[in-house]
Amino acid sequence: MSSAPSLARRLKHRHLTLLLAIERHGTLTRVAAQAGISQPAASKILLEIEDLFGAPLFVRTGRGLQANALGQLAIDRAQRMLNDLSRWEQEVQALQGGHAAHLHVGAVPYVSSTLLARAIALLLERHGITVTLHRATTDHLLPMLRRHELDGMIGRLPPLAGLEGLRHQALYHQRPSLIAHRHLARRLNARAPDWAAAAALRWVLPEARTPTRHLIAEHFVRCGVAPPQPVLEAYSTDVIETLLGGDATLVSVVPTEIAQELAARGRIKAITWDWGWELPPINLIQRECADLQAPAAQTALAGILRELCGPPA
Repeated sequence: MSSAPSLARRLKHRHLTLLLAIERHGTLTRVAAQAGISQPAASKILLEIEDLFGAPLFVRTGRGLQANALGQLAIDRAQRMLNDLSRWEQEVQALQGGHAAHLHVGAVPYVSSTLLARAIALLLERHGITVTLHRATTDHLLPMLRRHELDGMIGRLPPLAGLEGLRHQALYHQRPSLIAHRHLARRLNARAPDWAAAAALRWVLPEARTPTRHLIAEHFVRCGVAPPQPVLEAYSTDVIETLLGGDATLVSVVPTEIAQELAARGRIKAITWDWGWELPPINLIQRECADLQAPAAQTALAGILRELCGPPA
């Protein structure tokens, strides 16, 4: 098998892109068509790659090329290397544009837009750091972080098994707020908390596998009530606001600061019933092995978030 130095010297950009194209398209015919090259040319590049590794990377099946263990390792590393190159290009552009660095930061929908806007503004003002913000759920952001597409993400921790190779620090805790159209919220706020009656309402809730949904279900069980079954599962605050703002029969649960942001826009109001518990804390999650050029920028991000959030309670 070729030695690591030989692999490092001989591996080319075309090899990396072909590996990812094979994973995406499955056959060399489709890869060649997509890349605008001939099928023999694509086959030649694959032979070069397998010669570099000294072993086959794919199994030929009736459905196309399937990566073996060595091939999957090569694909994963190729993805990271290409992401790093793309990020490198963006950082060069940032420096040439007069900025100190560029960060890619992920945030789950339940992180306050106000907090994110203040953090991004302070990064630019104090450190000359620009940011690309990616909004998605944890199950989308964590793979992006591992593929080096993100410098860090702001959200809830995955199960312990999903933390390998990552470091994290708690930023702040959140409390849940029941929200509804302002007319329904007015009626519910005029009465004492009645969780049995609440369970019978029409709910918009996060997916069943999310920590927030589990806590909501446990709350109703503790109250001796069957957990509500949602008419829609949604995690996007934009979707929740649109639905509840146009339908006075719907209710949902979001963190208190998100409820305040929605209420400020007029159509949604919070119901001031006390749930009696907190949501899991929001964390800054980063890779343990950070990029060589990124630590200063990542440290600046962490410092600003700690400043804005204060010490976790």
